[in-house]
Amino acid sequence: QVQLVESGGGSVQSGGSLRLSCVASGEILSISVMDWYRQAPGKQRELVASINELGNINYGESVKGRVAISKDFAKNAVFLQMNSLKSEDTAVYYCRATLKTHMVQRAQSYWGQGTQVTVSS
Repeated sequence: QVQLVESGGGSVQSGGSLRLSCVASGEILSISVMDWYRQAPGKQRELVASINELGNINYGESVKGRVAISKDFAKNAVFLQMNSLKSEDTAVYYCRATLKTHMVQRAQSYWGQGTQVTVSS
Protein backbone atom coordinates (compact mmCIF):
# COMPACT_ATOMS: atom_id res chain seq x y z
CA GLN A 1 0.00 0.00 0.00
CA VAL A 2 1.35 3.39 -1.02
CA GLN A 3 0.34 6.61 0.68
CA LEU A 4 1.11 10.17 -0.30
CA VAL A 5 0.81 12.91 2.27
CA GLU A 6 0.89 16.58 1.32
CA SER A 7 1.65 19.39 3.73
CA GLY A 8 2.37 23.10 3.68
CA GLY A 9 -0.93 24.43 2.44
CA GLY A 10 -2.70 27.30 4.12
CA SER A 11 -3.93 30.83 3.73
CA VAL A 12 -1.74 33.62 2.44
CA GLN A 13 -2.21 37.11 1.07
CA SER A 14 -1.74 37.93 -2.56
CA GLY A 15 1.96 38.23 -3.36
CA GLY A 16 2.92 35.81 -0.63
CA SER A 17 4.69 32.48 -0.77
CA LEU A 18 4.08 28.92 0.29
CA ARG A 19 6.14 25.75 0.14
CA LEU A 20 4.29 22.48 -0.32
CA SER A 21 5.77 19.10 0.51
CA CYS A 22 4.69 15.61 -0.42
CA VAL A 23 6.11 12.40 0.95
CA ALA A 24 5.28 8.94 -0.32
CA SER A 25 5.44 5.92 1.94
CA GLY A 26 5.03 2.19 1.51
CA GLU A 27 6.88 -0.61 -0.20
CA ILE A 28 8.32 1.68 -2.87
CA LEU A 29 10.88 0.24 -5.25
CA SER A 30 11.47 3.28 -7.43
CA ILE A 31 9.84 6.55 -8.38
CA SER A 32 9.64 7.68 -12.00
CA VAL A 33 7.75 10.95 -11.73
CA MET A 34 6.19 13.13 -9.07
CA ASP A 35 3.72 15.85 -9.97
CA TRP A 36 1.68 18.61 -8.44
CA TYR A 37 -1.84 19.20 -9.71
CA ARG A 38 -4.48 21.60 -8.50
CA GLN A 39 -8.22 21.84 -8.69
CA ALA A 40 -10.22 24.97 -8.03
CA PRO A 41 -13.97 24.85 -7.35
CA GLY A 42 -15.89 24.25 -10.56
CA LYS A 43 -12.73 23.72 -12.61
CA GLN A 44 -10.87 20.73 -13.96
CA ARG A 45 -7.77 19.45 -12.26
CA GLU A 46 -4.70 20.94 -13.95
CA LEU A 47 -0.99 20.24 -13.91
CA VAL A 48 1.09 22.66 -11.87
CA ALA A 49 4.51 21.06 -12.14
CA SER A 50 6.13 17.74 -12.84
CA ILE A 51 9.61 16.34 -12.22
CA ASN A 52 11.02 12.98 -13.23
CA GLU A 53 13.84 10.84 -11.89
CA LEU A 54 16.29 12.54 -14.26
CA GLY A 55 15.32 15.97 -13.01
CA ASN A 56 13.42 16.97 -16.13
CA ILE A 57 10.75 19.51 -15.23
CA ASN A 58 7.53 20.76 -16.77
CA TYR A 59 5.42 23.64 -15.51
CA GLY A 60 1.85 24.59 -16.22
CA GLU A 61 1.50 27.74 -18.24
CA SER A 62 -0.41 29.59 -15.55
CA VAL A 63 2.37 29.21 -12.96
CA LYS A 64 5.55 29.48 -15.03
CA GLY A 65 8.03 31.85 -13.46
CA ARG A 66 6.29 31.77 -10.09
CA VAL A 67 6.78 28.20 -8.89
CA ALA A 68 9.70 25.82 -8.56
CA ILE A 69 9.48 22.07 -8.15
CA SER A 70 12.26 20.06 -6.58
CA LYS A 71 12.69 16.46 -5.50
CA ASP A 72 14.43 14.12 -3.16
CA PHE A 73 13.45 10.74 -4.52
CA ALA A 74 15.83 9.05 -2.08
CA LYS A 75 13.37 10.22 0.56
CA ASN A 76 10.33 9.73 -1.70
CA ALA A 77 9.63 13.43 -1.55
CA VAL A 78 8.74 16.30 -3.84
CA PHE A 79 8.42 19.98 -3.04
CA LEU A 80 6.71 22.97 -4.61
CA GLN A 81 7.87 26.49 -3.85
CA MET A 82 5.19 28.96 -4.85
CA ASN A 83 5.91 32.69 -4.98
CA SER A 84 3.97 35.78 -6.02
CA LEU A 85 0.74 33.96 -5.28
CA LYS A 86 -2.47 35.28 -6.79
CA SER A 87 -6.10 34.77 -5.85
CA GLU A 88 -6.49 32.54 -8.90
CA ASP A 89 -3.98 30.13 -7.36
CA THR A 90 -6.58 29.25 -4.75
CA ALA A 91 -7.24 25.53 -5.09
CA VAL A 92 -6.70 22.14 -3.56
CA TYR A 93 -3.21 21.00 -4.49
CA TYR A 94 -2.67 17.30 -5.07
CA CYS A 95 0.53 15.33 -5.25
CA ARG A 96 0.82 12.38 -7.62
CA ALA A 97 3.59 9.81 -7.80
CA THR A 98 4.21 7.32 -10.58
CA LEU A 99 6.21 4.51 -9.09
CA LYS A 100 6.92 0.82 -8.80
CA THR A 101 6.46 -1.14 -5.62
CA HIS A 102 8.09 -4.37 -4.49
CA MET A 103 4.74 -6.11 -4.99
CA VAL A 104 3.74 -4.54 -8.31
CA GLN A 105 6.75 -3.78 -10.43
CA ARG A 106 4.73 -2.15 -13.18
CA ALA A 107 4.64 1.61 -12.72
CA GLN A 108 1.35 2.93 -11.34
CA SER A 109 0.18 6.35 -10.25
CA TYR A 110 -0.96 7.21 -6.75
CA TRP A 111 -2.60 10.39 -5.48
CA GLY A 112 -2.48 12.22 -2.19
CA GLN A 113 -5.55 13.59 -0.42
CA GLY A 114 -4.72 17.18 -1.26
CA THR A 115 -3.87 20.31 0.66
CA GLN A 116 -5.85 23.55 0.47
CA VAL A 117 -4.15 26.74 -0.67
CA THR A 118 -6.15 29.93 -0.26
CA VAL A 119 -4.84 33.25 -1.53
CA SER A 120 -6.69 36.37 -0.47
CA SER A 121 -6.42 39.67 -2.29
